Amino acid sequence: MFKFENTEYLYLLFLIAIFVFLYIFTRISRTRKLKKYGDINLVSQLASSGSLAKRNLKFIILTLAFAAIIFGLANPQLGTKLVDAKREGVDLMIALDLSSSMKAEDIAPSRLERAKLAISNLIDELEGDRIGLIVFAGDAYLQLPITADYSAAKLFLSSIDYDIMPVQGTAIGKAIDLANESFSKEENSKTKALIIITDGENHEDDPIEAARNASKNNIIVHTIGIGSLEGAPIPVFSNGIRSGFLKDGQGQTVISKADAVTLEKIAVVGNGKFIMSHDGEPNLAGLLSDISKMEKTEYQTKTYSDYESYFHYFFAFALLLLVIEIFISEKKNVLFAKFSFYGDKNA
Repeated sequence: MFKFENTEYLYLLFLIAIFVFLYIFTRISRTRKLKKYGDINLVSQLASSGSLAKRNLKFIILTLAFAAIIFGLANPQLGTKLVDAKREGVDLMIALDLSSSMKAEDIAPSRLERAKLAISNLIDELEGDRIGLIVFAGDAYLQLPITADYSAAKLFLSSIDYDIMPVQGTAIGKAIDLANESFSKEENSKTKALIIITDGENHEDDPIEAARNASKNNIIVHTIGIGSLEGAPIPVFSNGIRSGFLKDGQGQTVISKADAVTLEKIAVVGNGKFIMSHDGEPNLAGLLSDISKMEKTEYQTKTYSDYESYFHYFFAFALLLLVIEIFISEKKNVLFAKFSFYGDKNA
């Protein structure tokens, strides 16, 4: 398993993007100013004896060295020894709505993207709990069986999109039934919870009855509503570009509204919590508190006990680049005459 020991240092990579932008902006500005005085090549030759190509090369080398130092500080590590371990936690199944109505943009950037962000943040807060993932529209599919591998869960989550659903519609009941079946395979699981994230527009089945059946199997059903009560049109895309909005049989634009009433009923029947997000990320504090109070199940898993660090390779590479940069003179050299990013020949 690969990981960074100090992930906070990776934010420094944004500084590299800023430095590159400022460098390019400065070079372009200088070139434009020189053009005001006549022929750019002649003016450049008279103005400086330094090589622009070599300055560019030195900047690239320094940028790569800075990046290598950042990765070294973050300390990349690779797991080298797997051992059996006992953990305690709750089994959570998340059911995510991938129906067309989740394309609505009443919650920026869209209902689906906001829902995926909420799930990602939820995973970040889990400690010892196992997680699974179901996606549904006109039908429901098990995307990820119950697992303690949070990295895998996030990987599957990032790949989810509307295109993976062969049948459109919204069948919340089928998602609940599938979760019920998936949990039943976990014979040693004492505590189970299902979290449904949807706008609540159900057109296919009876989610209330499905939640009641799940509750009989000791599955707690929580619901998180995504979308505004006023509603929003559903974008239609062609080759990744919005081409209009979904229309009904009479040619009228379809307005998708969140159904908070149905979602609250599901949560009540399922002995869970109902959370509504009208204009931003849902507040998961109460839900996480309820999950933490649930009875924990002990289970066997495998984890890495030893990690090998690779920071020294990055520091060595950075040092090598810095040494190379020192020995590169900025004086003009005919060999670098054509090495220029901006079209002038001041090499």
